[in-house]
Amino acid sequence: MQQLIQLRWLAVGGQVATIITALMVFHIALPLPAMSLVLVFLVVLNVLSIARLKLPSAVRNSELLLSLLLDVVALTAQLYLSGGATNPFIYLYLLQVTLGAVLVEAWSTWAVVAVSGAGFALLTILYEPLGLPPGARLDLFQLHIFGMLTCFLLDAALVVIFMNRITLNLRERDARLADLRQQAAEEGHIVRMGLLASGAAHELGTPLATLSVILNDWGREPALRANAEWLQELQDMEEEVKRCKAIVTGVLVSAGQARGERADVTTVKAFLDDVVDDWRAKKMASNINYQREFTDDVLIVADSALKQVIFNVLDNAAEASRDQVTLRASRVEDALTITVSDHGPGFSAEVLEQLGRPYQSTKGRLGGGLGLFLVVNVLRKLGGHVDARNTGSGAVVTMSLPLAALSPSALSQTTLDGNATVNHGSMSRGP
Repeated sequence: MQQLIQLRWLAVGGQVATIITALMVFHIALPLPAMSLVLVFLVVLNVLSIARLKLPSAVRNSELLLSLLLDVVALTAQLYLSGGATNPFIYLYLLQVTLGAVLVEAWSTWAVVAVSGAGFALLTILYEPLGLPPGARLDLFQLHIFGMLTCFLLDAALVVIFMNRITLNLRERDARLADLRQQAAEEGHIVRMGLLASGAAHELGTPLATLSVILNDWGREPALRANAEWLQELQDMEEEVKRCKAIVTGVLVSAGQARGERADVTTVKAFLDDVVDDWRAKKMASNINYQREFTDDVLIVADSALKQVIFNVLDNAAEASRDQVTLRASRVEDALTITVSDHGPGFSAEVLEQLGRPYQSTKGRLGGGLGLFLVVNVLRKLGGHVDARNTGSGAVVTMSLPLAALSPSALSQTTLDGNATVNHGSMSRGP
């Protein structure tokens, strides 16, 4: 529709220029009132088309066909008023047919061909002859050849310009469809991973419970209780088993919990503080430099998926760098930006090139390389994006997502769509 609007403006300008040239240069009398009405009709049609584009619904094939047919009718009217089929600009019908072949469905293209052909045939017998000036010695054949040359150049230029634009539109559409297919494949991969993770969590429950019972029995053995070193190691093992059971429970709860169920409403500052504190406690790490530059605090939902995403990035940075890891949170317009940097060897060229694809890892572990894959897909689901780069002294991962995606109102809408209920819980406030 945008291409048709632009072409129609060109048609209005070209017709005005042609009318002025015929009057001022060749002194040909033309029915100006009637031809002006056709120009006004094209302008009104363009205004209505622009207003139509502002509507949220997509432009349908029937609307494109109607626009093309109205353009054909307007061209027929102008040709009727200026010599009919003897007018060399009669071949502008071909431009309408060409646009129809690209923009509308096959049956609609044939409708444009039929109407254009009928208009051409009608103009061979029904038209207003050109009003040549009295006593003029115009070489009509030379004038007709000049008009045909002008029409050919105009047709050729417009076809090249608009066909290139339409082809570019089609390429962009194909690229978007390819991206959607890739996203669908990746989301299917995530679903399979989630099913396997849930199954593994269920399976691990039994052996962990068995280990817990065995360790508890060992703790009552006099020989072990008499050895302080062994007793301490036994207590450490019990703590690790409890931690494993907590992780398994968390996986099962997250797998069966839709976004919005038992979610807490908090603030950006409180959420980030909790994430960093939890990561420090679980990893027993103190080498994180936490820089919170988020000035105006806002209410958000404590999304567990986003928390795990930040954990994944921090884990990768801590594994790659024994030195300090830096997490910087800031606000860029209406987006939350979280940057994690380290002083490790950086990403390989293959990982940067295939960022967000599964199993892209330099650690050499079977099934590795899923961390960034999950990070990219979760951020994309929330309407954000992930960038990764090397700095020469390490690597930097930047996560950006709109705050609107984390707002309680967005959560309520998501919950209503999924027939879930929201429990806002106790609202924690930032410092």
